[in-house]
Amino acid sequence: QLVESGGGTVQSGGSLRLSCAASGNGFSHKAMGWYRQAPGNERKLVASISSSGVAKYADSVKGRFTISRDNAKNTVYLQMNSLNPDDTAVYYCNVGGTHISGTYYPVPSWAQGTQVTVSP
Repeated sequence: QLVESGGGTVQSGGSLRLSCAASGNGFSHKAMGWYRQAPGNERKLVASISSSGVAKYADSVKGRFTISRDNAKNTVYLQMNSLNPDDTAVYYCNVGGTHISGTYYPVPSWAQGTQVTVSP
């Protein structure tokens, strides 16, 4: 089970930190990713992190977003800085997918997501 939190409404240039708490065992051995879906658009990968901590980002968020994990807390985070209106979307985490050659392949298991809205 995944529980996302931390979304909200911020002004352009602001920051938010998303959290995704996962239940179950073996968290430290799992790769995970953050996705987002804007209205009328497909769900897209924003950032991923392997079990060893190697992170990869979509070009649109490089230098602004940071994915991290706390294995002791079974939690993955997404720190989002310098937000702009194009970042407005519902954000979803995905845990337990496959991380191969820097590409994350999700498992078909999603939680409710958390809404991020960035005003101009």
